[in-house]
Amino acid sequence: MDIRFDGRVAIVTGSGAGLGRAHALGLAARGARVVINDLGAATDGTGATSDAAQAVVEEIRALGGEAIAHGADVADEAQVADMVAQTMSQWGRVDIVVNNAGILRDKSFAKMSMSDFRKVIDVHLIGSANVAHACWPIMREQGYGRVVFTSSASGLYGNFGQANYGAAKAAMMGLMNVLHLEGARDNIRVNCLAPTAATRMTEALIPEQALALLAPETITPGLLYLVSEDAPSRVILCAGAGCYAQTRVFETEGILLEGGANTPEEIAARFASVQDEEGKRELTDAFSQTRKYARKAAEARGIDLPWGA
Repeated sequence: MDIRFDGRVAIVTGSGAGLGRAHALGLAARGARVVINDLGAATDGTGATSDAAQAVVEEIRALGGEAIAHGADVADEAQVADMVAQTMSQWGRVDIVVNNAGILRDKSFAKMSMSDFRKVIDVHLIGSANVAHACWPIMREQGYGRVVFTSSASGLYGNFGQANYGAAKAAMMGLMNVLHLEGARDNIRVNCLAPTAATRMTEALIPEQALALLAPETITPGLLYLVSEDAPSRVILCAGAGCYAQTRVFETEGILLEGGANTPEEIAARFASVQDEEGKRELTDAFSQTRKYARKAAEARGIDLPWGA
């Protein structure tokens, strides 16, 4: 069946250009009414203009779609609240939140100012939380919501000179994990998209020959799936150049050290066993790890815990 968004309302942050624009156009083409949020800043977050957001609105309207623009700085809670209030006034609901807004202030950690570190965290992490938090009660009341946080390989795997950006993008995974659990009862599904695309933020970092292959439009189909009615939840979908993969976090079975054997020297001696991937598994929540460790220790002592496996 075709994936459609007729009757749905989507807020897409940072949608005046690049990935956000592609996402907004993709949603609108399939029937969604879209809030084009863009501060109109430079890639480092300086300056502001509404021109880019309004241009995307006009582009959607020219194709027969519905869209409005809002220039909220996602790092500003009051501005985000105003954006959501205007959305509710216009259309009466919010079904989809795509947290895409971001900036770059790249430097090696030794040369990076803490103000630049905080600014990137504010836009990516706090900004994403602000928008999700403002829409969360609406989605709970509706009994429906789809939220996507934009992560990055820089956070999942690391990238030199991006301590601020990497920290913010890794945080998307933790935020997703918790909101997935908290939203499940109300049919709110929460995922991460980890894109690699040729945009204003990356064009200087990607070889010219690869730029055409990594167009933002090659990633948007993955985003549309993640916000669809039959979307999964708690998925980190990696995407670029029409390629899709999933990043997953597993924990090894590990070892148990007791009494006098529980020493750093013994850990060093048996670290290969700590790292052994046989029996690795994905944990569903933080308490799953607590149960796992307590179970291993209890079994060694012949204690029967009521938790089970």
